[in-house]
Order: sequence, then structure tokens, then C-alpha cells
Amino acid sequence: MVVLPYYLPIIFPDLRFLRALRLFRLFRVLKLARYSESLQTFLDVLRLKKEELLLMFFAIMILLVVSSSLMYDAEHEAQPKAFANIPAAMWWGIVTLATVGYGDVYPVTPWGKLIGSIVVILGIGLFALPTGVLASGFAEVLAKRKEEREEQMRHVVCPHCGRRIDERQACPKEARLVAGPKEVSGK
Repeated sequence: MVVLPYYLPIIFPDLRFLRALRLFRLFRVLKLARYSESLQTFLDVLRLKKEELLLMFFAIMILLVVSSSLMYDAEHEAQPKAFANIPAAMWWGIVTLATVGYGDVYPVTPWGKLIGSIVVILGIGLFALPTGVLASGFAEVLAKRKEEREEQMRHVVCPHCGRRIDERQACPKEARLVAGPKEVSGK
């Protein structure tokens, strides 16, 4: 195994694509979540809201494909270089949905402008939805943690026996004193 890195370039001469695998090292940053309460909170929110976020991601992807296809159909004849095919039109769709608007590709036909206007409005709405979902997730996680802390504060440890008791209960000190000698005499 030690000599494997030496022989790999001989067997596979072009291994530059494997350099991209080094990017996976960045995922080690997620280990810091164990030590950071804020990162742990963020990961808890992502776990809690993953279904909603995935649903929105798929909605954005569907809108991207549909809008790019419609834009290709509306603009291909007027701008064959800018909208050469549907994947090329997806560049316009991504830029428009994200409301970046570089201006390198834009519609010139009336149908293209109408489609573009609708896509911009839908893009603003669809990109705002995950913000609301994450905000509600943070509110839920923080409320749950606050409730857990309050629950822990309601329980008191008895200084005599060391048991956790509810603050409304009386200390069972007398019961322990009565039970103590019986246990000793029974042995």
C-alpha cells in the first residue's frame, strides 16, 4: 500500500480529476459542530426542516427546467447564439431565478420578456421561502431548548439523599432515616 501512490500515475496517467476529491476535506469543518452550540443549533434546524427545504429545492429545479424550456422556445429563433439549446437557456434561468441578472443573456421578444418577468417574480418568492422555513426552524429549536432548560431548573437535587425531586415535593429525608436501620438490621 505504501508504494501505491508511486504506481498510480503509471497505470492512470491523468489523475488530475482526483484532486477534486480533496474538497471533501472541507466537510471536516462539520466536526466543529460538536464544540459550537451555534453550529449545533444550525444542524438541528437543518435536520428538523430537511423535508421542507428539499421540497423547495425541487420546486426551484422544476421551475428552472420549465422556465428555461419556455425561454428557449420563445427566444431561440430571435437569438440562436444566446439560446442555442435548453441547457444554454438554463444559464439564463439560473441567473434570473437567483435575481442576479448579469445582463449577458436577456430576452428580446415580447413572449420572452413576459416569461422573464414571471420567472423573476417566482424566483423572488421561491428564494424567500427557505428563509422563512429556516427562521421558523430556529424558533422551534430555541423554544424547545428553553423548555428543556426550564424543565431542568424545576428539578432540585435533595442535599440529604442526592435524588432529583420536583420542587413541589417534600424531601424524603424522614423516609430514608426510617428505611435506613431496617436495611442494616436485615443484613
